[in-house]
Amino acid sequence: MIAIVKYNAGNITSVKNAVERLGYSCLVTDDKTLLQQAKKVIFPGVGEASSAMKYLKEKGLNEVIKNLKQPVLGICLGQQLLCQFSEEGDTNCLGIFEAKVRKFEPKLKVPHMGWNNISGLNSILYDGISAEENFYFVHSYYAEICQETTAVCDYIVPFSASMQKDNFYATQFHPEKSSSAGEQLLLNFLKL
Repeated sequence: MIAIVKYNAGNITSVKNAVERLGYSCLVTDDKTLLQQAKKVIFPGVGEASSAMKYLKEKGLNEVIKNLKQPVLGICLGQQLLCQFSEEGDTNCLGIFEAKVRKFEPKLKVPHMGWNNISGLNSILYDGISAEENFYFVHSYYAEICQETTAVCDYIVPFSASMQKDNFYATQFHPEKSSSAGEQLLLNFLKL
């Protein structure tokens, strides 16, 4: 079973629909036992870091997520919450990745919204995906580049478009909204 973490964040239905289109059944849940028993866990999100972390802590999901051993995919806010700290609400996050999440300086339009290319693809999740592909982003905060960065996007500053550490994978972009390249990335994750 594929579990999608239910918490105080949006966009979960789009992720569920994308997984089901690929032929996998999934369950949206905040049940600790179901998350621990799932073959894969997807941690998506559109929302605000401090309120999302508050919900995770209230439900005890912060400790559950940190201790998962199966493949976990954080998406957008999910990637940011897997980092050490977010400037959004001065929030201590889950601390999987050795990066801080910063707010974009408004030198260009913020939020960063739309299609962008990425570079330095260095993850099994990019198998079968060309370096020329574009991915869909919507965010005002970004994870710094760090040793766990597996792809970089350059918008105002270079930032982590994706990250990986052990069984934790994450993307700042939305694979569920990124056409065939995003579909391939999701499929690569689901096949791990």
